Amino acid sequence: MAASNMAFQLPSSLNAVMPPERRGIRRDRVRMMVLDRQSGATRHDEFYHIDRYLKRGDLIVLNNSRTVPARLTADLLRMNSLIASAAEVRLARRRSESVWEVWIVTEKAKIGDKLYFSESLYGTIIEEKENSPIHIVEFSKTGIELYFEIYSLGEPVRYEYIDHPWALDYYQTVFASIPGSVEMPSAGRAFSWELLFKLQKKGIKIAYLQLHTGLSYLLDDEMESRPEDNYEEYNIPAETMEAILKTRASGGRVIAAGTTVVRAVESAVCRTASAGVTNLYIDSSHKLALVDGIITGLHEPEASHLDMLSAFVPEDKLLKAYQVAIEQCYLWHEFGDVNLIV
Repeated sequence: MAASNMAFQLPSSLNAVMPPERRGIRRDRVRMMVLDRQSGATRHDEFYHIDRYLKRGDLIVLNNSRTVPARLTADLLRMNSLIASAAEVRLARRRSESVWEVWIVTEKAKIGDKLYFSESLYGTIIEEKENSPIHIVEFSKTGIELYFEIYSLGEPVRYEYIDHPWALDYYQTVFASIPGSVEMPSAGRAFSWELLFKLQKKGIKIAYLQLHTGLSYLLDDEMESRPEDNYEEYNIPAETMEAILKTRASGGRVIAAGTTVVRAVESAVCRTASAGVTNLYIDSSHKLALVDGIITGLHEPEASHLDMLSAFVPEDKLLKAYQVAIEQCYLWHEFGDVNLIV
């Protein structure tokens, strides 16, 4: 979702088009650029060595939201007449056990139309989101039964730089457990169980929360909404918030694995609520309350995620580091390399 003014030229050759495992690299052996928040200096390593840049008493907070196969197809019918055959439907955000915001890739859809996904699943368009191409759909099934259908029928959302339909497992973190994200919370992808055990053995603590990622890109820049219009559901367990507060009280650092974790934790502070729906937009004007560092991927030019990173490090230093990453041929996007900012 574009918002940042931070522009740079990203060669298409640096788009990671396949998972590291398919390039012959373990997920925890991708490259890592370490960016110092104060000086702007960069160092280069493998992600497996992240423990070298953390210390005993630090806390890594992970998003254990599980990616759902949010790209579906359906026949669009109006009064039992076929309006569009095999229309693409992308889940955008869950509103309740049976209601989702979706993007239907056709301009023909209207309130009252029905979407037939299979013989056992259909949906009814009950609302149009104001000033948005998003529709609200109520499905014929609910809860776990609806998820069973989605997992049976759908495939992962993928964008134009990925031309192969990789299996859903490639879009999961090893610790993903709570279904709900329509795009992978990709900053945590590089963790393996071996690395997590290694970190804990060193005295680095691990905690989990959930922020279910919404659909970030609609394939048409003219349809893009503002970042602050992007609502996502989050939940921070009491034990995780307690671990965050204890870590900071004892002088340790809280390291967020991804922009999703930053958004959830800072939302809990701003909204004084450990669970709910947030549209918090973080940029250089936001004073981070509970997060000291971030593990993140490399983000495309002018992406809103870059605005969030400017809350950690000044924009000029961030842009300089990104130029270094380009010169060093780091790989971008969800299957790419990692940036640790501490």
